[in-house]
Amino acid sequence: VQLQASGGGLVQAGGSLRLSCAASGSIFSINAMGWYRQAPGKQRELVATVTTGGATNYADSVKGRFTISIDNAKNTVYLRMNSLKPEDTAVYYCNTDASPGWGLSFHDYWGQGTQVTVSS
Repeated sequence: VQLQASGGGLVQAGGSLRLSCAASGSIFSINAMGWYRQAPGKQRELVATVTTGGATNYADSVKGRFTISIDNAKNTVYLRMNSLKPEDTAVYYCNTDASPGWGLSFHDYWGQGTQVTVSS
C-alpha cells in the first residue's frame, strides 16, 4: 500500500489549503484514513481521521477550521484547512488503516509527508 500526498505549500495566516492523499497498490480493504502532523521539535499528532463509513474525528485545535472527507471509490482522503494559523505549520502525513489482501491483517501505512507553512 502506497500513499501519495499533495497540496501543501506556503500560505498567509487566515488563508486556506486543501491536502489530498491517494492510496494505491495492493489494497483489499480500508477501515479509515487520516492526517497527522509534526512540527519541528514536537511529536507527531493527530489532526483528523475519517472512516469509510464517514465517521470523523478531529483534534480540538482544528475543530471548526479543518474538514476531512473521503472518496471511497478513489481511496483518497482530503483535508480542507481554513483560517490557517502559524501554529498549523508542520509536515502533514497521510495515514491509512488498510489490509493488503484477503485474510491479511490491517496495518497502518504512512505517506511521505507534505509541508504546510503558515506565515504571520
